[in-house]
Amino acid sequence: MPDRRAEPENPPAPRVLALGDAAATVFFGALVAPEIHAQVRAFCAALAAAPIAGVEEWAPAFASATVWYDPDRIAFDDLAVRLAALAQAPATVAPTGALFEIPFCVEGDFAPDLDEVVRLKSLTARDWLKKFGELTLEVFMLGFQPGFAYLGVLPEALSVPRLATPRPKIPAGSVAIADSMCAAYPFASPGGWRLIGRTPAVLFDVNNDARPALLAPGDRVRWREVSRAEYDALNGCCRADDLRVEK
Repeated sequence: MPDRRAEPENPPAPRVLALGDAAATVFFGALVAPEIHAQVRAFCAALAAAPIAGVEEWAPAFASATVWYDPDRIAFDDLAVRLAALAQAPATVAPTGALFEIPFCVEGDFAPDLDEVVRLKSLTARDWLKKFGELTLEVFMLGFQPGFAYLGVLPEALSVPRLATPRPKIPAGSVAIADSMCAAYPFASPGGWRLIGRTPAVLFDVNNDARPALLAPGDRVRWREVSRAEYDALNGCCRADDLRVEK
């Protein structure tokens, strides 16, 4: 993951590096920031608009994009030249995905870290949650687990560092924050992010062959706080068509 230090005033030109014998990674910087990710989005949009023979698929990350290709159809050196040219696309592409409004609940044992989060930010829980609910967060990338979407960027007023010691098990559906990122865990797993709620949304549907992950890079998310009763009513049946606000 890129770090969060200040980017140089004159960042280097995008770099294309080989990733094994059938993939290449285009690096745009070393910062988790909308302006850097905008370059990644613009590159992916340019690649989609001008397909390169031999390129099979690509995936964006925070500050890079990986491209998989068939080396029998295009050599790496030729591909690198083509990708470097596309990487110069103006970073003016807006998020192209859908807008989702996803419910989450903070009652009971769903938000064990919320009190500490608001203490660190010198806010009340109600003020922190109000500010959090007003955000529209972008899906930067998927990783860590199937369907685990990295959402950002949290403003400094709401962001806190990850836990010093990770938990051995975090319940599925947990909504969590770490530094400037927000995410929800599709499956139970270890994790070091701070838990501020739980969502009843189905974040990864193994029976949906077309789109098993609820969220995709470029989508946007608003979090809507709900009561425990509403959470219980929605749990397990809250899917993409129920949550999509606009395409």
